[in-house]
Formats: sequence, C-alpha cells, structure tokens
Amino acid sequence: MLGWTIAAVLAVSAPATPAAVVPGPDPIPQEQVMAVPAKLHDKVQRILVDGDPAPILRFQRLINFVLDEQGLGMHYQDDATHTVAEAYAMHEANCLTFTLLVLALAKEAGLEAYPQEVGETLSWREIGGTIYRDNHINAGVSIGSHRYTIDPAADLVLLPRPPVRVSHERLLAHYYNNIAVDRLQAGHMADALADMDKALSLDSGYATFWSNAGVIHAHAGDEAAAERDYQHALELDPRDASALFNMLQLLHARHDPREAEYRQRLARIEQRDPLQQFMQALDYQRSGDLARALSSMRRAIQLKSDEPRFYAALARLYERMGDPARARSALASAQSHSGGKERERYRAERERLEQAARHPAPDPAQP
Repeated sequence: MLGWTIAAVLAVSAPATPAAVVPGPDPIPQEQVMAVPAKLHDKVQRILVDGDPAPILRFQRLINFVLDEQGLGMHYQDDATHTVAEAYAMHEANCLTFTLLVLALAKEAGLEAYPQEVGETLSWREIGGTIYRDNHINAGVSIGSHRYTIDPAADLVLLPRPPVRVSHERLLAHYYNNIAVDRLQAGHMADALADMDKALSLDSGYATFWSNAGVIHAHAGDEAAAERDYQHALELDPRDASALFNMLQLLHARHDPREAEYRQRLARIEQRDPLQQFMQALDYQRSGDLARALSSMRRAIQLKSDEPRFYAALARLYERMGDPARARSALASAQSHSGGKERERYRAERERLEQAARHPAPDPAQP
C-alpha cells in the first residue's frame, strides 16, 4: 500500500442534499501540533543527546530512535494525521505526522531540520465517490555542508520531481488541511471548514488549499463560496488541475456557458497528466460517453503504463461496453503490474470473467 502521503481533494460530486453545517469545536491550537510531551523529551535527551555526541551521530540516533522497535517503533497508517503527542502515544504516523515528529525531535536534539514537499504525486485514493490526489512531504536535515532526507516512503511513492524545502507554516497548514479532509469524509462540515480556514491562515498562497476549501463549501451546499475558492486557486496557479477540474464540475452541474472555456483549459493540462486522463475517463463514463471514456483511459495508460488501477478501470469499461475478452486482457495487465492482495483481487476478477465466458447465462428470450 502506498504510504506516507497527504491527501488533497481533486474532485467531488456535491451531494444531492447538502450536509448540515453544525458548529463544532475550534481547531487544535497551533502550538500543540508539534509540542513534545515531557516523557518523550526526557527520552530524547537520554538517548539522542546524552554525552553530547557529534551532530552526525545524533542524526543517526534520531533515525534509529524513531523507526526501531526498541525506540518509538513508528508504524505507517494511511489516515494517521496526528500531533506529535498523539503519534508518540499511538506509535503510528502517515508522512505528514512522521515529518512533524522528526522535526520536533530534531529540534530537541539540536539539529537543523526542515520540511520538504512534492506537489502532486502519481497516486490517489477514491473514498465515497470523491477522488483524493496525494501530495508527499518529508523531512530534510542539514549537517554542515551535507543535506539529508528522511523519507520512509522513498521506495513506495512515485514522485514526479524532487522535493523542495518549504516553510514550517506550510507544514502546519498541511496538518490542518489533512484534518479538514478527515472531517469532510466524516460529514462534519463545520469542523472541516474551521480547520481549512486555519490552514489558509497559515499559508494563503497555496492553490491546493483553496481548491480543497471549495470542495468543502460545495459539500456544505454553498456553491457561491466554492466558486470563489476555485477562482482564487486559479488566480494563484492558473494551471492547477484540481481547481480547474472542480470548477468545471461546478459549472457543468448548473449548465454555465463558461464550462467550455474551463474544459479547454483543463484539456491542455490533462493531455500530459495520466491521472487527469483517468479522471476524465471516469467523468465520461458516468455521463454515458463510453467512446470518449475509452480514449481517455487509453491515453492514461499511454502516459503511465505501469499503473494497475488504470488497467482495472479499463477492464470495467470494456465489460460495460460488452467486450469481456478485452476486459480479461486488461485485468491480466493489471495483474502483471501489481502484487500482493491487489494482484490476487485482479486475478479473482479475471477468473470471474473467464468463468462467465465458459458458462454464459441462458438467454431469457430463448424457449
């Protein structure tokens, strides 16, 4: 399973009945996010700092302390967006929480550490009809003239570009963004909006946060606010695919004549983006335009030919088009590019189609 990622909402279909916005608790205070509990502080001083070792030795001790079972033994959990204190208590973290923890402990150990970010990765999740495109963040450490990256997901996350150093405000904004996404999934609109406002107060210049705010407003039934958020995201970054897609969905739903303009803008970007091609294919499929769906799905595979989920979606599309042979072939490709439980799932799906081909259901029209 892909790990150590942070979720960014890409696209959403607003619910038929807007979720109720009921006031909830205020977001957790900013100073509590990276606060180090007293017991953890004592361990850091005893294990990392005792004897005043050289910085490189403290750095090595830090990595071992966080990852080894004899230390904190942190385990990956995809939805584990926690404060440092919560991570210490629960021994679980996603990439954002891991970065918060490493930076907090590095400060305790007298090391210079900073957050690093990759924008959109070639990864996503789909939960309840909403697509979440993943960003990735990790920790950098400077020791003299050397720069190190601490990233437990180095072999798991496909990154289109190297990470860049970002501010601590951006890091904390990602925390509140993640919590807002969690609230959105749980249907707690007021909490989601409050946490998203906190993220924007920390970093108002990041287009993705504004696009995500628009998604939450759309779920809460405030289309006007959603449109304003998407528009502001596009003022910050005219090529932000998430904001363009979300704006397009909003305009399409209300038959706004500006839809054509945004569709053209998005098309120019998505021609080079495999996930955008995949998203467009799903959009066409939902509307019943299977020919265009097939074209976009093939383009996604052309741009990223080793993604098993693209082949699995292609198989479902072929099955809907009444072409089980090509569906089985697509599932075979999904199998060959996957492993573990995912591979077994595609194998079982392929066997189901093969079984159906060997024993077709009787035609009810025949006597």
